[in-house]
Parts: sequence; C-alpha cells; structure tokens
Amino acid sequence: MFFIKFVFVLEIIYFLEKPNKTMKLIAIIIAMFSACFGKVKTRPVNMEAPNKTFYDFSAKAINGKPIDFSKYKGKKVLVVNVASECGYTPHYKDLEALNEKHGDKVVILAFPSNEFGGQEPGSNAEIAKFCSTKFGVKFQMFEKVMVKKGKEQSPLYQWLTNKANNGWNDQDPTWNFCKYLINEKGELEKFFPSKVNPMSEEIIKAIGA
Repeated sequence: MFFIKFVFVLEIIYFLEKPNKTMKLIAIIIAMFSACFGKVKTRPVNMEAPNKTFYDFSAKAINGKPIDFSKYKGKKVLVVNVASECGYTPHYKDLEALNEKHGDKVVILAFPSNEFGGQEPGSNAEIAKFCSTKFGVKFQMFEKVMVKKGKEQSPLYQWLTNKANNGWNDQDPTWNFCKYLINEKGELEKFFPSKVNPMSEEIIKAIGA
C-alpha cells in the first residue's frame, strides 16, 4: 500500500507540472488502477513452442541502427516499455542496477512509448540523453514505438501481447514500465506489471540469479 501511495504522489507531481492537467489527472487514475490490480503472469508448463519466437524480430536502436534479436539467442531477455515523465521513471535506476549486477543472467531491452499519459514526449535523441545523464543507462535502448494493441502496434509487441503469436499471453502493457521476460529459447516466459521493481525478488528469481 505504501508503494501505491508513493507512485500516486509522484504522478500528482507530474500532473501539477504539466499544462494538460485533464490528461494528467486521467493518467494518475489509470496508474493507480495499474498499480493496484496488475498481476504477474507465467507461461503454462509443458506448453508447445509458438510458431514464432523472439528471435524472428528486429528493431531499431535509439541511434537508428537495426538490431536483429537473433543475437540474443541462448540468453534471458527483459523487454520493458519506458517513459521519462512517469511515477515509475526511477525504475530506470533499478534496471541499470539489474544490468550491472546480473547482466550475465539477463539482457535488458527498453522501448520508449508515449501512449500512457503522454509521459514520453521527447525525441529519440532527447530520450537517450536523459537516460544517460540522469540514470547512467548502459543497457540497450530502442527508438520510440507503439506498445498498446492497435494497427500501429510494433511487430514485437504484437507478438508479446497476442497468444495466437506467442502461444499463451494476451496481456498488453497496462502502463509504463511493464516487463516481459523471454527465456533462453526465445519464448515469452513471464509478464510483470509496472509495480514490480526490476530488482525485486520476483524478477531476480525469474532470471535465475
């Protein structure tokens, strides 16, 4: 409950600092529901492998360079949708701590998105600078994408959020900093809602650290 109140206070601060207060108020309400009701979801045991795996995809890094995800074969990967003006933005610090301490166990891939409360309005260059100077981010950042279901949703997130594609999960991100864990076979293994800290026991256990 304390954590939920903490996030609420942070969202209020952003609400007061931004001109579009109606949108920010709506964002706060959504964030509260996300924090209260988001649940960890896990891939069913003995499920058949999906037709496509994580390794069939690619995306552009935040500097515009294409990255083929087949380079991550044999590794666990944590995919996170991120934002610079969110109550959960301090998770950047914890993601970098996870990267520094357990980078041999999991690869972190971050995808900026402006779909939740307009909390990632910056350009790719601005986002990269913010993450580097504010949080010392060294894990892989990608260009800003659409992560919610719809015709403009990125191909990767179409796979992550549709069980016809990944085999079991229909959960799309409910807010900024939702986390999808990919196993060493390129299969979607778990979904963690925003409230789950990157350095939490749940994630540390899931990556086998």
